[in-house]
Amino acid sequence: MSYPVITEGGNLHPIFNKNSSVMHDDRTPVTDYLEEQEEFRDHLATVDQEGKRIWMYPKKPKGQFYNARIWVSLAFVIVFLALPFIKINGEQSLLFNVLERKFVIFGLIFTAQDLYIFGLIMLTFLVFIILFTVVFGRLFCGWVCPQTVFMEMIYRRIEYWIEGDYNAQRKLDQGPWTNEKIRKKALKHFIFFSIAVVVSNYFLAYIIGMDAVLAIIRSPFSENLYGFLAMIGFSYLFYGVFARLREQVCTTICPYGRLQGVLLVKDTIVIAYDHVRGEPRGKVKKQKAGEPEYPLPVLGDCVDCKLCIAVCPTGIDIRNGTQLECVNCTACIDACDEVMDKVGRKRGLIRYDSMTGIESSIRRIFTPRVWAYSAVLTLLIGIDIALLLGRTDVETIILRSQGLLYQEVDANHLSNLYTYQLINKTTDNMPVELRLVSPQGEIKYVGTAPDSVYRDKMTQGSFFITLDYNQLTGRKTPLVFEVYSNGEKLDEVKTNFMGPGR
Repeated sequence: MSYPVITEGGNLHPIFNKNSSVMHDDRTPVTDYLEEQEEFRDHLATVDQEGKRIWMYPKKPKGQFYNARIWVSLAFVIVFLALPFIKINGEQSLLFNVLERKFVIFGLIFTAQDLYIFGLIMLTFLVFIILFTVVFGRLFCGWVCPQTVFMEMIYRRIEYWIEGDYNAQRKLDQGPWTNEKIRKKALKHFIFFSIAVVVSNYFLAYIIGMDAVLAIIRSPFSENLYGFLAMIGFSYLFYGVFARLREQVCTTICPYGRLQGVLLVKDTIVIAYDHVRGEPRGKVKKQKAGEPEYPLPVLGDCVDCKLCIAVCPTGIDIRNGTQLECVNCTACIDACDEVMDKVGRKRGLIRYDSMTGIESSIRRIFTPRVWAYSAVLTLLIGIDIALLLGRTDVETIILRSQGLLYQEVDANHLSNLYTYQLINKTTDNMPVELRLVSPQGEIKYVGTAPDSVYRDKMTQGSFFITLDYNQLTGRKTPLVFEVYSNGEKLDEVKTNFMGPGR
Protein backbone atom coordinates (compact mmCIF):
# COMPACT_ATOMS: atom_id res chain seq x y z
CA MET A 1 0.00 0.00 0.00
CA SER A 2 1.35 3.44 -0.94
CA TYR A 3 1.10 6.78 0.84
CA PRO A 4 2.13 10.34 0.00
CA VAL A 5 4.53 11.75 2.54
CA ILE A 6 5.30 15.18 3.94
CA THR A 7 8.71 16.37 4.97
CA GLU A 8 9.33 18.58 7.98
CA GLY A 9 9.79 21.52 5.62
CA GLY A 10 6.28 21.08 4.28
CA ASN A 11 7.16 19.62 0.85
CA LEU A 12 5.22 16.72 -0.66
CA HIS A 13 7.27 13.70 -1.77
CA PRO A 14 6.15 11.21 -4.39
CA ILE A 15 4.19 8.21 -3.17
CA PHE A 16 6.17 5.33 -1.82
CA ASN A 17 5.46 1.83 -0.62
CA LYS A 18 4.81 1.59 3.11
CA ASN A 19 6.38 -1.83 3.29
CA SER A 20 9.49 -0.65 1.48
CA SER A 21 12.69 -0.69 3.49
CA VAL A 22 13.68 2.56 1.85
CA MET A 23 12.26 5.30 4.08
CA HIS A 24 14.10 8.42 5.15
CA ASP A 25 13.88 9.53 8.77
CA ASP A 26 12.59 12.97 7.73
CA ARG A 27 9.54 11.51 6.05
CA THR A 28 6.29 10.35 7.65
CA PRO A 29 3.12 8.83 6.16
CA VAL A 30 0.31 11.37 5.87
CA THR A 31 -1.94 9.53 8.33
CA ASP A 32 0.75 9.52 11.03
CA TYR A 33 1.65 13.12 10.24
CA LEU A 34 -1.94 14.29 10.64
CA GLU A 35 -2.28 12.42 13.93
CA GLU A 36 0.82 14.15 15.22
CA GLN A 37 -0.45 17.53 14.05
CA GLU A 38 -3.78 17.03 15.83
CA GLU A 39 -2.25 16.22 19.22
CA PHE A 40 -2.84 19.80 20.35
CA ARG A 41 -6.56 19.04 20.59
CA ASP A 42 -5.97 16.38 23.24
CA HIS A 43 -4.64 18.74 25.91
CA LEU A 44 -4.41 22.41 26.85
CA ALA A 45 -1.42 24.38 25.67
CA THR A 46 -0.86 25.49 29.26
CA VAL A 47 -0.70 21.96 30.70
CA ASP A 48 2.07 19.44 30.09
CA GLN A 49 1.78 15.68 29.65
CA GLU A 50 1.98 15.16 33.40
CA GLY A 51 -0.86 17.57 34.06
CA LYS A 52 1.37 20.31 35.47
CA ARG A 53 0.89 23.98 34.74
CA ILE A 54 3.00 25.53 31.99
CA TRP A 55 3.55 29.16 32.90
CA MET A 56 2.93 31.51 29.99
CA TYR A 57 5.44 34.18 28.99
CA PRO A 58 3.73 35.94 26.07
CA LYS A 59 5.76 38.41 24.05
CA LYS A 60 4.62 42.00 24.46
CA PRO A 61 2.22 42.70 21.57
CA LYS A 62 2.20 45.80 19.43
CA GLY A 63 0.31 46.96 16.38
CA GLN A 64 -2.85 48.66 15.22
CA PHE A 65 -5.26 46.17 16.80
CA TYR A 66 -3.43 46.31 20.11
CA ASN A 67 -3.55 50.12 20.06
CA ALA A 68 -7.28 50.01 19.33
CA ARG A 69 -7.79 47.60 22.23
CA ILE A 70 -5.95 50.03 24.51
CA TRP A 71 -8.48 52.75 23.75
CA VAL A 72 -11.43 50.36 24.13
CA SER A 73 -10.03 49.11 27.44
CA LEU A 74 -9.52 52.66 28.66
CA ALA A 75 -13.16 53.46 27.88
CA PHE A 76 -14.26 50.27 29.64
CA VAL A 77 -12.27 51.08 32.78
CA ILE A 78 -13.66 54.63 32.90
CA VAL A 79 -17.23 53.35 32.60
CA PHE A 80 -16.57 50.56 35.12
CA LEU A 81 -15.21 53.02 37.70
CA ALA A 82 -17.84 55.69 37.07
CA LEU A 83 -21.08 53.68 37.01
CA PRO A 84 -21.32 53.00 40.77
CA PHE A 85 -21.22 56.77 41.40
CA ILE A 86 -23.85 57.62 38.78
CA LYS A 87 -27.33 57.71 40.26
CA ILE A 88 -30.65 57.90 38.48
CA ASN A 89 -33.48 59.20 40.66
CA GLY A 90 -31.44 58.45 43.74
CA GLU A 91 -30.60 54.84 42.79
CA GLN A 92 -27.27 53.47 41.63
CA SER A 93 -27.33 53.07 37.84
CA LEU A 94 -26.41 49.37 37.96
CA LEU A 95 -27.01 47.19 41.00
CA PHE A 96 -27.28 43.41 41.28
CA ASN A 97 -28.01 42.89 44.96
CA VAL A 98 -28.66 39.16 45.08
CA LEU A 99 -28.58 39.26 48.89
CA GLU A 100 -31.66 41.47 49.09
CA ARG A 101 -33.08 40.35 45.73
CA LYS A 102 -32.97 43.87 44.42
CA PHE A 103 -31.75 44.69 40.92
CA VAL A 104 -31.47 48.12 39.34
CA ILE A 105 -30.80 48.63 35.63
CA PHE A 106 -30.51 52.31 34.69
CA GLY A 107 -33.42 53.52 36.80
CA LEU A 108 -35.59 50.39 36.56
CA ILE A 109 -35.95 48.70 39.94
CA PHE A 110 -36.68 44.98 40.04
CA THR A 111 -37.75 43.57 43.41
CA ALA A 112 -38.48 39.98 44.39
CA GLN A 113 -41.95 40.29 42.84
CA ASP A 114 -40.35 41.21 39.49
CA LEU A 115 -37.83 38.40 39.37
CA TYR A 116 -39.70 36.73 36.51
CA ILE A 117 -39.25 39.89 34.42
CA PHE A 118 -35.60 40.21 35.40
CA GLY A 119 -35.06 36.53 34.65
CA LEU A 120 -36.63 36.95 31.22
CA ILE A 121 -34.39 39.95 30.53
CA MET A 122 -31.35 37.86 31.48
CA LEU A 123 -32.59 35.08 29.17
CA THR A 124 -32.91 37.64 26.38
CA PHE A 125 -29.36 38.78 27.06
CA LEU A 126 -28.19 35.15 26.93
CA VAL A 127 -29.84 34.64 23.54
CA PHE A 128 -28.18 37.85 22.34
CA ILE A 129 -24.80 36.48 23.46
CA ILE A 130 -25.49 33.23 21.60
CA LEU A 131 -26.45 35.12 18.44
CA PHE A 132 -23.44 37.42 18.72
CA THR A 133 -21.14 34.42 19.21
CA VAL A 134 -22.56 32.57 16.21
CA VAL A 135 -21.78 35.61 14.05
CA PHE A 136 -18.59 37.07 15.58
CA GLY A 137 -17.17 34.34 17.83
CA ARG A 138 -15.43 35.45 21.02
CA LEU A 139 -15.09 39.08 19.99
CA PHE A 140 -16.44 40.08 23.41
CA CYS A 141 -13.68 38.10 25.17
CA GLY A 142 -10.86 39.83 23.33
CA TRP A 143 -12.13 43.38 23.59
CA VAL A 144 -14.41 44.09 26.58
CA CYS A 145 -14.36 41.05 28.86
CA PRO A 146 -13.29 42.30 32.34
CA GLN A 147 -10.91 39.35 32.70
CA THR A 148 -9.10 40.19 29.46
CA VAL A 149 -9.13 43.94 30.02
CA PHE A 150 -7.64 43.77 33.51
CA MET A 151 -5.26 40.90 32.73
CA GLU A 152 -3.83 42.02 29.39
CA MET A 153 -4.20 45.78 29.59
CA ILE A 154 -3.37 46.41 33.23
CA TYR A 155 -1.66 43.53 35.03
CA ARG A 156 0.36 42.29 32.06
CA ARG A 157 1.53 45.81 31.16
CA ILE A 158 2.67 46.36 34.75
CA GLU A 159 4.59 43.09 34.52
CA TYR A 160 6.27 44.22 31.29
CA TRP A 161 7.16 47.53 32.92
CA ILE A 162 8.76 45.95 36.00
CA GLU A 163 10.23 42.68 34.73
CA GLY A 164 10.71 43.34 31.03
CA ASP A 165 9.53 41.40 27.98
CA TYR A 166 8.91 37.66 27.86
CA ASN A 167 12.56 36.54 27.67
CA ALA A 168 13.52 38.76 30.59
CA GLN A 169 10.59 37.46 32.64
CA ARG A 170 11.51 33.83 31.95
CA LYS A 171 15.15 34.49 32.83
CA LEU A 172 14.14 36.25 36.04
CA ASP A 173 11.85 33.42 37.16
CA GLN A 174 14.40 30.72 36.38
CA GLY A 175 17.28 32.60 38.01
CA PRO A 176 18.32 32.60 41.67
CA TRP A 177 16.77 34.85 44.28
CA THR A 178 18.94 37.95 44.11
CA ASN A 179 18.25 41.38 45.56
CA GLU A 180 17.05 42.58 42.17
CA LYS A 181 14.65 39.66 41.81
CA ILE A 182 13.24 40.18 45.31
CA ARG A 183 12.80 43.89 44.64
CA LYS A 184 11.02 43.36 41.32
CA LYS A 185 8.78 40.58 42.61
CA ALA A 186 7.87 42.49 45.76
CA LEU A 187 7.05 45.65 43.81
CA LYS A 188 5.02 43.75 41.23
CA HIS A 189 2.90 41.83 43.73
CA PHE A 190 2.39 44.90 45.91
CA ILE A 191 0.94 46.75 42.92
CA PHE A 192 -1.02 43.66 41.89
CA PHE A 193 -2.66 43.36 45.30
CA SER A 194 -3.33 47.10 45.54
CA ILE A 195 -5.18 47.04 42.23
CA ALA A 196 -7.02 43.89 43.33
CA VAL A 197 -8.27 45.73 46.43
CA VAL A 198 -9.65 48.57 44.31
CA VAL A 199 -11.18 46.29 41.67
CA SER A 200 -12.76 43.96 44.24
CA ASN A 201 -14.34 46.85 46.10
CA TYR A 202 -15.81 48.13 42.87
CA PHE A 203 -17.23 44.72 42.03
CA LEU A 204 -18.63 44.56 45.56
CA ALA A 205 -20.21 47.97 44.93
CA TYR A 206 -22.18 46.46 42.06
CA ILE A 207 -23.62 43.93 44.53
CA ILE A 208 -24.32 45.86 47.73
CA GLY A 209 -24.05 49.43 46.41
CA MET A 210 -21.28 52.00 46.49
CA ASP A 211 -22.85 53.79 49.46
CA ALA A 212 -22.65 50.61 51.51
CA VAL A 213 -19.04 50.01 50.44
CA LEU A 214 -18.02 53.55 51.41
CA ALA A 215 -19.81 53.16 54.74
CA ILE A 216 -17.78 50.01 55.45
CA ILE A 217 -14.55 51.77 54.51
CA ARG A 218 -15.24 54.79 56.72
CA SER A 219 -16.54 52.96 59.77
CA PRO A 220 -14.37 51.23 62.41
CA PHE A 221 -13.37 47.65 61.78
CA SER A 222 -15.30 46.42 64.83
CA GLU A 223 -18.59 47.85 63.54
CA ASN A 224 -18.44 46.12 60.15
CA LEU A 225 -16.53 42.92 60.77
CA TYR A 226 -18.33 40.87 58.12
CA GLY A 227 -18.12 43.70 55.62
CA PHE A 228 -14.36 43.98 56.04
CA LEU A 229 -13.97 40.21 55.82
CA ALA A 230 -15.95 40.24 52.59
CA MET A 231 -13.70 42.96 51.18
CA ILE A 232 -10.55 41.08 52.18
CA GLY A 233 -11.91 37.87 50.69
CA PHE A 234 -12.81 39.57 47.42
CA SER A 235 -9.39 41.23 47.30
CA TYR A 236 -7.48 37.98 47.70
CA LEU A 237 -9.79 36.32 45.17
CA PHE A 238 -9.04 38.93 42.52
CA TYR A 239 -5.36 38.93 43.36
CA GLY A 240 -5.26 35.16 42.91
CA VAL A 241 -7.11 35.38 39.59
CA PHE A 242 -4.71 37.90 38.03
CA ALA A 243 -1.48 36.87 39.75
CA ARG A 244 -1.81 33.08 39.50
CA LEU A 245 -4.83 31.76 37.58
CA ARG A 246 -4.58 34.19 34.68
CA GLU A 247 -5.40 32.50 31.35
CA GLN A 248 -6.72 29.44 33.22
CA VAL A 249 -9.88 31.44 33.90
CA CYS A 250 -10.54 31.66 30.17
CA THR A 251 -9.44 28.14 29.25
CA THR A 252 -10.84 26.05 32.11
CA ILE A 253 -13.25 28.09 34.27
CA CYS A 254 -15.26 30.50 32.09
CA PRO A 255 -18.42 28.74 30.79
CA TYR A 256 -18.64 31.08 27.80
CA GLY A 257 -15.45 29.65 26.34
CA ARG A 258 -16.87 26.14 26.60
CA LEU A 259 -19.87 27.20 24.52
CA GLN A 260 -17.65 27.72 21.50
CA GLY A 261 -17.79 24.05 20.59
CA VAL A 262 -21.55 24.14 20.05
CA LEU A 263 -21.98 27.73 18.83
CA LEU A 264 -19.21 28.33 16.31
CA VAL A 265 -19.83 27.28 12.72
CA LYS A 266 -17.81 27.56 9.51
CA ASP A 267 -19.44 30.94 8.79
CA THR A 268 -18.55 32.46 12.20
CA ILE A 269 -16.16 35.41 12.01
CA VAL A 270 -13.17 34.51 14.17
CA ILE A 271 -9.45 35.19 14.23
CA ALA A 272 -8.28 32.69 11.64
CA TYR A 273 -5.11 31.71 9.81
CA ASP A 274 -5.44 31.68 6.00
CA HIS A 275 -4.10 28.20 5.35
CA VAL A 276 -4.97 28.48 1.65
CA ARG A 277 -2.56 31.36 1.27
CA GLY A 278 -0.05 30.40 3.96
CA GLU A 279 0.63 26.71 3.30
CA PRO A 280 2.99 25.07 2.85
CA ARG A 281 4.91 27.17 5.32
CA GLY A 282 8.66 27.51 5.32
CA LYS A 283 11.60 29.86 5.77
CA VAL A 284 12.36 32.35 3.02
CA LYS A 285 15.64 31.32 1.41
CA LYS A 286 17.69 32.83 -1.38
CA GLN A 287 20.31 31.12 -3.49
CA LYS A 288 23.75 32.46 -2.78
CA ALA A 289 26.16 33.48 -5.51
CA GLY A 290 28.31 30.65 -6.76
CA GLU A 291 25.96 27.93 -5.56
CA PRO A 292 24.58 25.54 -8.20
CA GLU A 293 21.10 26.49 -9.31
CA TYR A 294 18.29 24.25 -8.13
CA PRO A 295 14.51 24.82 -8.06
CA LEU A 296 13.40 26.43 -4.82
CA PRO A 297 10.33 24.81 -3.21
CA VAL A 298 7.03 26.59 -3.77
CA LEU A 299 5.99 27.86 -0.35
CA GLY A 300 3.04 29.78 1.01
CA ASP A 301 3.20 33.19 2.66
CA CYS A 302 3.76 31.82 6.18
CA VAL A 303 7.48 32.04 6.93
CA ASP A 304 7.08 29.89 10.07
CA CYS A 305 8.51 32.58 12.35
CA LYS A 306 6.26 31.41 15.22
CA LEU A 307 5.72 34.96 16.48
CA CYS A 308 1.99 34.29 16.46
CA ILE A 309 2.65 31.65 19.12
CA ALA A 310 5.08 33.84 21.07
CA VAL A 311 2.53 36.65 21.56
CA CYS A 312 -0.46 34.41 22.35
CA PRO A 313 -1.47 34.78 26.04
CA THR A 314 -2.92 31.25 26.06
CA GLY A 315 0.01 29.62 24.24
CA ILE A 316 -1.81 28.22 21.21
CA ASP A 317 -0.77 28.05 17.58
CA ILE A 318 -3.51 29.82 15.65
CA ARG A 319 -2.31 28.07 12.49
CA ASN A 320 -3.86 24.88 13.84
CA GLY A 321 -7.30 26.44 13.45
CA THR A 322 -9.90 27.71 15.92
CA GLN A 323 -9.32 26.36 19.43
CA LEU A 324 -11.23 26.75 22.66
CA GLU A 325 -8.28 28.56 24.28
CA CYS A 326 -8.38 31.41 21.74
CA VAL A 327 -9.89 34.58 23.25
CA ASN A 328 -9.67 36.62 20.03
CA CYS A 329 -7.21 39.10 21.52
CA THR A 330 -5.75 39.98 18.05
CA ALA A 331 -2.12 39.74 19.27
CA CYS A 332 -1.33 37.16 16.59
CA ILE A 333 -2.78 39.42 13.87
CA ASP A 334 -0.49 42.29 14.80
CA ALA A 335 2.56 40.02 15.03
CA CYS A 336 1.87 38.41 11.65
CA ASP A 337 1.14 41.73 9.93
CA GLU A 338 4.49 43.08 11.13
CA VAL A 339 6.31 40.07 9.66
CA MET A 340 4.40 40.35 6.38
CA ASP A 341 5.51 43.98 6.12
CA LYS A 342 9.13 42.94 6.62
CA VAL A 343 9.09 40.21 3.96
CA GLY A 344 7.11 42.33 1.51
CA ARG A 345 3.92 40.32 1.50
CA LYS A 346 0.31 41.31 1.90
CA ARG A 347 -1.11 41.71 5.38
CA GLY A 348 -3.99 39.58 6.59
CA LEU A 349 -2.46 36.12 6.65
CA ILE A 350 -4.04 35.97 10.12
CA ARG A 351 -7.20 38.05 10.21
CA TYR A 352 -10.86 38.25 11.19
CA ASP A 353 -12.56 35.84 8.81
CA SER A 354 -14.58 32.64 8.66
CA MET A 355 -13.53 29.24 7.39
CA THR A 356 -15.99 29.70 4.54
CA GLY A 357 -14.44 33.07 3.77
CA ILE A 358 -10.92 31.66 3.72
CA GLU A 359 -11.77 28.66 1.57
CA SER A 360 -14.16 30.35 -0.87
CA SER A 361 -13.57 34.12 -0.34
CA ILE A 362 -17.30 34.45 0.44
CA ARG A 363 -18.59 35.59 3.81
CA ARG A 364 -22.06 34.53 4.84
CA ILE A 365 -23.33 36.19 8.00
CA PHE A 366 -27.09 35.75 7.66
CA THR A 367 -27.26 31.97 7.71
CA PRO A 368 -30.44 30.01 8.63
CA ARG A 369 -29.09 29.60 12.16
CA VAL A 370 -28.58 33.36 12.51
CA TRP A 371 -32.10 34.05 11.23
CA ALA A 372 -33.52 31.52 13.71
CA TYR A 373 -31.68 33.04 16.69
CA SER A 374 -32.67 36.52 15.51
CA ALA A 375 -36.33 35.50 15.42
CA VAL A 376 -36.14 34.10 18.98
CA LEU A 377 -34.32 37.24 20.17
CA THR A 378 -36.91 39.52 18.55
CA LEU A 379 -39.73 37.57 20.20
CA LEU A 380 -38.09 37.78 23.62
CA ILE A 381 -37.45 41.51 23.25
CA GLY A 382 -41.13 42.00 22.36
CA ILE A 383 -42.21 40.07 25.47
CA ASP A 384 -39.78 42.08 27.63
CA ILE A 385 -41.15 45.37 26.34
CA ALA A 386 -44.75 44.24 26.90
CA LEU A 387 -43.99 43.17 30.48
CA LEU A 388 -42.13 46.39 31.25
CA LEU A 389 -44.93 48.54 29.86
CA GLY A 390 -47.50 46.58 31.87
CA ARG A 391 -45.42 46.76 35.03
CA THR A 392 -47.04 48.81 37.80
CA ASP A 393 -45.27 51.34 39.97
CA VAL A 394 -46.77 49.79 43.08
CA GLU A 395 -47.01 46.03 43.56
CA THR A 396 -50.02 45.12 45.72
CA ILE A 397 -50.46 41.80 47.49
CA ILE A 398 -53.67 41.09 49.45
CA LEU A 399 -54.11 37.69 51.06
CA ARG A 400 -56.84 36.36 53.30
CA SER A 401 -55.44 35.30 56.67
CA GLN A 402 -55.06 31.54 56.73
CA GLY A 403 -56.63 29.42 59.45
CA LEU A 404 -59.37 31.92 60.29
CA LEU A 405 -63.08 31.55 59.51
CA TYR A 406 -65.38 34.41 58.71
CA GLN A 407 -66.67 36.43 61.68
CA GLU A 408 -70.28 37.49 62.24
CA VAL A 409 -70.35 41.21 62.93
CA ASP A 410 -74.11 41.31 63.46
CA ALA A 411 -77.20 39.65 62.09
CA ASN A 412 -76.66 41.19 58.62
CA HIS A 413 -72.88 41.46 58.22
CA LEU A 414 -69.83 39.21 57.99
CA SER A 415 -66.13 40.06 58.06
CA ASN A 416 -62.86 38.48 56.90
CA LEU A 417 -59.31 39.35 58.00
CA TYR A 418 -56.71 40.15 55.30
CA THR A 419 -53.05 41.09 55.19
CA TYR A 420 -51.68 43.49 52.61
CA GLN A 421 -48.33 44.55 51.20
CA LEU A 422 -47.75 47.70 49.13
CA ILE A 423 -44.34 47.70 47.40
CA ASN A 424 -43.06 50.89 45.84
CA LYS A 425 -40.95 50.10 42.74
CA THR A 426 -40.14 53.70 41.96
CA THR A 427 -37.53 56.10 43.29
CA ASP A 428 -40.11 58.57 44.67
CA ASN A 429 -42.29 58.57 47.78
CA MET A 430 -45.89 57.98 46.72
CA PRO A 431 -49.21 58.72 48.46
CA VAL A 432 -51.51 55.71 48.17
CA GLU A 433 -55.14 54.86 48.75
CA LEU A 434 -56.59 51.35 48.82
CA ARG A 435 -60.21 51.03 47.66
CA LEU A 436 -62.68 48.13 47.61
CA VAL A 437 -64.56 48.60 44.35
CA SER A 438 -66.51 45.34 44.04
CA PRO A 439 -68.70 44.55 45.86
CA GLN A 440 -69.44 47.54 48.04
CA GLY A 441 -68.11 46.98 51.52
CA GLU A 442 -66.21 48.49 54.40
CA ILE A 443 -62.48 48.40 55.10
CA LYS A 444 -61.46 48.52 58.77
CA TYR A 445 -57.69 48.73 59.24
CA VAL A 446 -55.86 47.14 62.16
CA GLY A 447 -53.97 50.23 63.22
CA THR A 448 -53.59 53.16 60.85
CA ALA A 449 -54.52 53.14 57.19
CA PRO A 450 -51.65 53.36 54.69
CA ASP A 451 -51.36 56.84 53.25
CA SER A 452 -47.97 56.61 51.53
CA VAL A 453 -45.27 54.20 50.42
CA TYR A 454 -41.65 55.33 50.63
CA ARG A 455 -39.32 54.93 47.68
CA ASP A 456 -38.01 51.42 47.24
CA LYS A 457 -39.81 50.32 50.41
CA MET A 458 -42.73 48.14 51.41
CA THR A 459 -45.73 49.04 53.57
CA GLN A 460 -47.67 46.19 55.12
CA GLY A 461 -50.47 45.63 57.58
CA SER A 462 -53.90 44.05 58.12
CA PHE A 463 -57.54 45.02 57.68
CA PHE A 464 -61.05 43.58 57.99
CA ILE A 465 -63.51 43.56 55.09
CA THR A 466 -67.15 43.72 56.14
CA LEU A 467 -69.91 42.73 53.69
CA ASP A 468 -73.67 42.49 53.88
CA TYR A 469 -75.18 38.99 53.63
CA ASN A 470 -77.03 40.10 50.49
CA GLN A 471 -73.73 40.79 48.70
CA LEU A 472 -72.46 37.22 49.07
CA THR A 473 -72.57 35.11 45.89
CA GLY A 474 -71.66 31.80 47.50
CA ARG A 475 -69.04 30.31 49.75
CA LYS A 476 -66.43 32.39 47.90
CA THR A 477 -67.31 35.90 46.85
CA PRO A 478 -64.84 37.64 44.47
CA LEU A 479 -63.37 40.92 45.76
CA VAL A 480 -61.73 43.59 43.60
CA PHE A 481 -59.36 46.16 45.08
CA GLU A 482 -57.79 49.14 43.35
CA VAL A 483 -54.79 51.20 44.43
CA TYR A 484 -54.71 54.93 43.65
CA SER A 485 -52.06 57.61 43.94
CA ASN A 486 -53.03 61.27 43.45
CA GLY A 487 -56.23 60.10 41.80
CA GLU A 488 -54.45 57.83 39.32
CA LYS A 489 -55.12 54.11 39.34
CA LEU A 490 -51.89 52.16 39.84
CA ASP A 491 -52.87 48.56 40.42
CA GLU A 492 -55.79 46.15 40.66
CA VAL A 493 -55.90 43.09 42.91
CA LYS A 494 -58.46 40.29 43.17
CA THR A 495 -59.07 37.92 46.07
CA ASN A 496 -62.01 36.08 47.70
CA PHE A 497 -64.32 36.65 50.65
CA MET A 498 -65.24 33.49 52.57
CA GLY A 499 -68.81 33.08 53.79
CA PRO A 500 -71.27 30.37 54.92
CA GLY A 501 -72.57 29.79 51.39
CA ARG A 502 -76.22 29.59 50.37
